[in-house]
Parts: sequence; structure tokens; C-alpha cells
Amino acid sequence: MKREDDFQSRRAHLAELSDAELHQRFWALTAEVVDPLLELGKDNTTPSIERSVLLRMGFSSLEARAIVDGVIDRGLMGRGAGHVVFKLAKSEGLDLRTTGLALAEGQLWDRAACLFEGEAS
Repeated sequence: MKREDDFQSRRAHLAELSDAELHQRFWALTAEVVDPLLELGKDNTTPSIERSVLLRMGFSSLEARAIVDGVIDRGLMGRGAGHVVFKLAKSEGLDLRTTGLALAEGQLWDRAACLFEGEAS
């Protein structure tokens, strides 16, 4: 069975657009698809996902578990464990690994929590 070529009829609504307008339309449509996914990611995370992020940041599974447990205990889960490590490291002038290890050992949590006080989740 041969497929009938209907390309011209399907592109009729785009035929009059310039390259710049097509480029803008592409990114607008892309945002329509991606924005809801980003919102889902912000609002729906799990300890497993957060540990996975930390694993990709170079932490061991035991270190990642300790950091995620600390994030949960302090109500920072909506921020993301990797974000907590990153923001704290930047604030303290430390590298990511040093910061994450300190958090895994129970240190710096008061400073981490202060970084997110007053921010909407």
C-alpha cells in the first residue's frame, strides 16, 4: 500500500512564514511541550530520583542516601537534593564533593536550610 503524499496540504499554514517566524514558532511549540514536564519535575520528585541525581554528581549510593535523608528531614525535598548541594557549595565557596560529604556527615544543614528560607517551593 503506497502512502499518498500530502506534505503540501499539511504545510499550507506554514508556507507564508519566514525562517525567523518558523524558528520562533518551533521554540514556542517546544515550550508548550516541555514546560508541563518541567512543572511535573518540580512538583513530583521521589527519594529515588534525588539519589539518582546525586549519583550522577559523583556521590556514592551511601552518601546520596544520607544527603537525601537530610533533605527530607529538613523539608527541602521540593528544592531537589542536587540543588541543595549546589546552592550550599556556591554559598560556602566549597566544591560540590566537599559540600555533599559534609551534608552526608550531618554538617552544614543549618546553613543549607537558611539558604531556602522565605522562598516559595
